Amino acid sequence: MANRVVRSKASNTIIPRAPIIIMNAAWRATAGTVIFILGSIGLGTAQNGPGDLERITGKTVPCIDGRAGIFECRNVELVSFLPVHELGGSPGIGTNDVWGWTDEENDRDYAIVGLHDRTSFVDVTDVHKPIWLGSLERTEGTRRTLWRDIKVHGNFAYIVSDSSGRHGVQVFNLIELRAFAGTPLKFEEFSHYDGIASAHNIVINEQHPFAYVVGANGPGQTCGGGLHILNIEDPRNLVFAGCFSDTRSGRARTGYSHDAMCITYHGPHGVYLGREICFSANETALSIADLTDKQAPVAIGFGEYPDTAYAHQGWINDEHTYFYLNDEADEVAGLTSGTRTLIFDVRELDDPVLVGQYVTESQATDHNLYIRGNLMYQSNYRSGLHVYDVTSPTELVPVGYFDTVPWGSNEGMGNLSTGALGSWSNYPFFDNGVVVVTSGLEGLFLLKVPRVDE
Repeated sequence: MANRVVRSKASNTIIPRAPIIIMNAAWRATAGTVIFILGSIGLGTAQNGPGDLERITGKTVPCIDGRAGIFECRNVELVSFLPVHELGGSPGIGTNDVWGWTDEENDRDYAIVGLHDRTSFVDVTDVHKPIWLGSLERTEGTRRTLWRDIKVHGNFAYIVSDSSGRHGVQVFNLIELRAFAGTPLKFEEFSHYDGIASAHNIVINEQHPFAYVVGANGPGQTCGGGLHILNIEDPRNLVFAGCFSDTRSGRARTGYSHDAMCITYHGPHGVYLGREICFSANETALSIADLTDKQAPVAIGFGEYPDTAYAHQGWINDEHTYFYLNDEADEVAGLTSGTRTLIFDVRELDDPVLVGQYVTESQATDHNLYIRGNLMYQSNYRSGLHVYDVTSPTELVPVGYFDTVPWGSNEGMGNLSTGALGSWSNYPFFDNGVVVVTSGLEGLFLLKVPRVDE
């Protein structure tokens, strides 16, 4: 099936003020049983499972004729790969979230990788030789779970987990990673916040000493599942600083936030310049709020869209003019013909307008997306990492993709019960341009886009 892009004209839009763009891509080639050898490394067959994957290190594997080893790709190179068992995971344990940290003292890059039962730390400074440094175990007495999320402020990582019991917020001093001397370490948390039990995610604007726990449950102050605000100025002593929940949203109308992005605003809406603005994916809608005053946060804007299933996560462009939202359940619910990205014009923060939808013919579920410069990086579960050019903010132009699951169908979201989901998340913010990507039961990929196709 040939690639094509069809852009609708304004006069032919299906949804008012929201033209649909459809891309057709033959994501997965038909395959026999082929063994690929890179150097002396046998990569197994495309019909095996994730437990058969071996590390791929030493040199970049280019994407040639739609393949990088056993992985289908276009215009994305495989720099290196570590399977789950080389991240501290035992059989049946998978990855979830990933974030990054650069040690400014020694200029080393680290990937912080969530697993079902722990958080693992990988030195990715030498991109062809990633090194697992060790792990921080989950909070004692909590359950293994699919969900673990991490953000960084300064030299500290803040970690939450959903559906895990009384996990709270783990605080880890990243300086401890310097102690690695060749044998993986068992790290200890620096401090702990128990004002909440489980939480779905944690959000940090690195320009301010505050964290926002979202999707929290009790005992404790849950803020309706909205933004549970923490002062993290002293990482040893996190202090509850307030709540914000937009009760126009959430399935139970409590303002539950599944994920959010908080920024120091520098966009065109002048009255909000320099203020801390949060964009929250609240199950049923996009909520925009001014969180500058933690004791008196103010709801600003509210963005809805048709065929809503579950507003999941999103990211703003560098100019703070357009916000891109994904819906995690619209594909499996049959509400869209393919993977859908929703494009909101937020040049007026109090009036976000849905101005476009980008829909592919793949039925893979979109999960987390991030933007750096003019490129958007989408982790789309079983179809892997997809990269788009957003130079023209209302049009997503395909740049490339890398399928992190070299077997089975690339449709839907995979298997929640086993964690065989595909690409959960990515972190594209290292200076060297390498993107670290997690993929369910497969492991940690280091990928790079070598060029942009004309």
